Amino acid sequence: MTTGKFIVLEGGEGAGKSTQARLLADALRARGLEVVQTREPGGTPGAEAIRALLLGLDGQGWLPRAEALLFAAARSDHVERLIRPALAMGKWVICDRFVDSSRAYQGGAGGLSDAEILDLHRIGSGGLLPDKTLLIEISPAEAERRLALRDADGADRIGGRDAAYHAAVAEAFARFAAAEPARFVQIHGDGGIEATHTRVMAALEGITA
Repeated sequence: MTTGKFIVLEGGEGAGKSTQARLLADALRARGLEVVQTREPGGTPGAEAIRALLLGLDGQGWLPRAEALLFAAARSDHVERLIRPALAMGKWVICDRFVDSSRAYQGGAGGLSDAEILDLHRIGSGGLLPDKTLLIEISPAEAERRLALRDADGADRIGGRDAAYHAAVAEAFARFAAAEPARFVQIHGDGGIEATHTRVMAALEGITA
């Protein structure tokens, strides 16, 4: 049996990753592929429990190193229990966020070094990387507009951080994409949902044909 493909959607708050992940998964299923759609932090019962600790608004929250360790622990469970088994069965795995989010949020914006984040990933998840990382980029003004609509009921702990933090996240993602052009595809996401979906599908045409 052939090994499946691992596709991750990345980007800052309000980029539309979850919507695009769902549309991508549906489009791949329509082509007859077996698809697992998942997210981080989360994807398994253990990782979802850690997600609640990370994003919930109760208590003082976590300092950057503890936060990075929790993300790495959630990812380890996710990789070993869901992602690697699905890939081994020839399925496509579509994931909303993965290690590059840790690199951008706890690393670029949180102050940890990229080497530290990648060491945690090597220990916890064997250094697994996606076949393709689709980085959906939107302007700060568009992000602000979308978040105002999305967060009417309150942001999560990380999404609710200040504009300077999220600017640092965006800058980190852009650096990663520039450094790894073979893995990353940068996708303009300011337009409508369907226009962004068209760009997502075009970015994967070489490996979905």
